[in-house]
Amino acid sequence: MLTIVYVRVSTDDQVEHSPEAQRRRCLEHAQTMDLATPRVLSDEGWSAKNLDRPAMAELIALVEADQIAHVIVWRLDRLSRDVGDLNRLIRLFDEHCVTLHSINEGRIDVGTASGRMQASFQGVVSQYYREHNIENIRLGQREAVRKGLWINRAPTGYTLDDRILVPNDDAHLVRRAFTLRAAGKSYPATSVACGLPYSTVRRIVHNRVYLGLTRLGDQWFPGAHQAIISQAEFDAAHRGHVPGRRRGSDLLSGRVRCGTCGRVVSIDTNGRNQPIYRCRHRGKGCHGMPGRSARGLHRAARLGIDLLRTDDELLEAIRNHLAGKTRATGSETAQPAHAGALSNLRRKRDRLLQLFLDDQITGEYFAEQEHVLTAKINALDTDQREAVATERRTNALADAFEQAAA
Repeated sequence: MLTIVYVRVSTDDQVEHSPEAQRRRCLEHAQTMDLATPRVLSDEGWSAKNLDRPAMAELIALVEADQIAHVIVWRLDRLSRDVGDLNRLIRLFDEHCVTLHSINEGRIDVGTASGRMQASFQGVVSQYYREHNIENIRLGQREAVRKGLWINRAPTGYTLDDRILVPNDDAHLVRRAFTLRAAGKSYPATSVACGLPYSTVRRIVHNRVYLGLTRLGDQWFPGAHQAIISQAEFDAAHRGHVPGRRRGSDLLSGRVRCGTCGRVVSIDTNGRNQPIYRCRHRGKGCHGMPGRSARGLHRAARLGIDLLRTDDELLEAIRNHLAGKTRATGSETAQPAHAGALSNLRRKRDRLLQLFLDDQITGEYFAEQEHVLTAKINALDTDQREAVATERRTNALADAFEQAAA
């Protein structure tokens, strides 16, 4: 049977509670207690907020395989700082007859109520300190951001100096990326021209830190650092167009979205210099999504406007959707649900009739319940007919728009 020394340090613990110091103290304890030569499992740089740690997973697997007799830790919070997780480990040790040794808390008899209470108390204290530290860190982050400091990793183009961003030698690449996007270059072309990865270019162009702002979560605040670009340059980069794609010149430009990915589509031109809407995200677009001529989309838009002006049923459907009251009555899952409900109600009505015929219920009770069931059946029948009609109308409208846009 094995003796395991478990060592854990988070990033913040490594100076005060080094893994070497923990190993040394635990090995000395094993020698003093005349235990078998320990095997050391170490999770270095891992938090104790949960049990998702490589060495911890190995420890649990060995315990469940009944290969461990003793587990030695420097302190119980090395196992976990969550009282629920610590109690689960204590129960696991108890079930597999594992003796737990803590250098700070002493030997803990997990097979007794007092031992489990001691471990649980230590777990509560550890969890309190962990959550208290998190609250203090978040408060400090909020105060730092309000002072204009940067609390994350320095983005491309900046170096972090005492939590203040300072432009570095890569700042010119940031300016070039914004300039190229404003001139209409695609992200792949900008990536090649700047010598930066595609993902880095996208992060740069969408990052408001270059305007002199600092961030906490999704909120932006005035920063203490120097801006690399102006607001006008930032806006220009997001209005940029690729040569041959006439963004802004067509009536529907910026208003047409891809039916697959939902992104705003760009405008290409065909061989006759006529505008064509195509999905072009990441320079490729969605597979199987054809381009649509601007003229065809104009016809479809006019058809939609005419329907909104004259079709009261369509207006009512839109109102219901905006009010959050639409039901998926025409979907593949809704129709079987309706059919099942109808079948169930009809069976209930048949059983009710059989009870009446067998003189097990009165005629008055039969009439009352039969009336209720019939009303529900009629309502579902009506809903189902309306669902079928709605689905047919939707398909007809989709066909009409498809033909208009072709």
